[in-house]
Amino acid sequence: MASVIRAGAAFARSALASSRRLAGPGQQRRYSDMVAVFVNGKETHVPRGITVLQACEQAGVDVPRFCYHQRLSIAGNCRMCLVEVEKSPKPVASCAMPVMPNMNIKTTTPLVKKAREGVMEFLLINHPLDCPICDQGGECELQDQSAVYGSDRSRFTEFKRAVEDKELGPLVKTVMSRCIHCTRCVRFATEVAGVQDLGITGRGNAAEVGTYVSKLLTSELSGNIIDLCPVGALTSKPFAFTARTWELRNTESIDVTDGLGSNIRIDTRGTEVMRVVPRLHEGVNEEWISDKARFSYDGLKRQRLDKPLVKGADGRLKPATWEQAMEVVAAKIASTDPATMAAVAGKLSDAESIMALKDLFNRLGAGNLTAEGVAGGSADARSSYLFNSNIVGVEDADLVLLVGTDPRAEAPVLNARLRRANVAGGTHVASIGPHQDLTYPVESLGLSAKTVADVVSGKHPFAARMAEAARPLIIVGASLLRRPDRDALLKGLHALADQTGTVTADWNGFNVLHDAGGTVAALDLGFVPSTAAATADPAAVTLV
Repeated sequence: MASVIRAGAAFARSALASSRRLAGPGQQRRYSDMVAVFVNGKETHVPRGITVLQACEQAGVDVPRFCYHQRLSIAGNCRMCLVEVEKSPKPVASCAMPVMPNMNIKTTTPLVKKAREGVMEFLLINHPLDCPICDQGGECELQDQSAVYGSDRSRFTEFKRAVEDKELGPLVKTVMSRCIHCTRCVRFATEVAGVQDLGITGRGNAAEVGTYVSKLLTSELSGNIIDLCPVGALTSKPFAFTARTWELRNTESIDVTDGLGSNIRIDTRGTEVMRVVPRLHEGVNEEWISDKARFSYDGLKRQRLDKPLVKGADGRLKPATWEQAMEVVAAKIASTDPATMAAVAGKLSDAESIMALKDLFNRLGAGNLTAEGVAGGSADARSSYLFNSNIVGVEDADLVLLVGTDPRAEAPVLNARLRRANVAGGTHVASIGPHQDLTYPVESLGLSAKTVADVVSGKHPFAARMAEAARPLIIVGASLLRRPDRDALLKGLHALADQTGTVTADWNGFNVLHDAGGTVAALDLGFVPSTAAATADPAAVTLV
């Protein structure tokens, strides 16, 4: 039965995904294969093969759920999504039932209300009354749905069970007595993150979610199980007991810790950043972010240089006011030949600061402008340093060549898309560079620049495979851009792209993956050194 449900779930997900691709922004959806269903007496047309729950969503009817998530496989664990289907002998789990033509679905009948009330009572049997001290309070799905669909009393009079908390590492806090066995975390770790860290052991009342053996989470996307957990079983350990959600002010922003530009929301209280959570963007990060993006905000308040330091007469750095620091900088600039000055912008710098530094050096007549991780002369054409296929385009490729990049470490969300393209779409992935511990099979072509030359010249058998591919994709990593022979390698890779159809009129599969957002901003602003300035030995350096 479980295999039948999984097969039906996979078919439903593929049908819904194809229907989403057919609809452009702002356009009415058009489907070639539709079926008519009735939801609470209202006729609606939905794609054939989607689930009853998805059909209800398209009809504007809300169906409660705990285990179901649109980006994960269907489990059918919680039974909270029960609905009544005409001629069915009992309520059905809407998340696991495909729609049929002329199906009559009812979500507000007394039978459905009683079934949901019973399921909620069953879920609350062992759930502790931790709401006043639970970090999930205020955004807890169990809390919200129990108020709407639950009863005001329970028939359970026995002791609640207690489960030992699991040690998953410094980022994810566990209170496993609150777990309702929805298995969202298990499915995310296995299907999206690609690590077999979490699972269910035991049966019945003894079932527990945890690691099979005592170990920490090994995924760089592990923080996303915090957002997926519908209760307070998995919460953020750094955020624990620091604030309530209604105290926080939300600010939409972009993640700059990698070159992907994931959409994030920064929650603050006063002037202090309390946490960072993902923001939905189908074209970039969907609803996932990396652990680096989620937890690196602690660097804003710990071990941070937050005041100027000026070298004293004894040669030691001492705290100073901003006025004193500016006077020292101005005096140093006035006494230095502009031809021997250099400006270096860090890869986490914002575009406004980079532009201000560039304007200053232009007025001084100094031309040695360098951004961290940017090579001289690499900003001639914008397409030479961008991710041209877009993030979504990764899933359209049938062959991917990684050159000098480790997407799992440099862009974990992109790596999740590569994994999905490989596992679900059969995309072949090959790599030139050091061995990588990715979450999907990768063909290693070689380690050296000679491998690149062999592929470009056609001596390597992989060149023929690229030429046969319908939509090949090349991803160049930031480490290649820092090599002294980068210009020759990039020239060869551009030639390879032209030879194999990687760049055509309707497809640009040549991509550069930077390791920080500030690098792209610097290139867009032309913050690169001239050839002469790049080889000069500066007497003074300004860092931003």
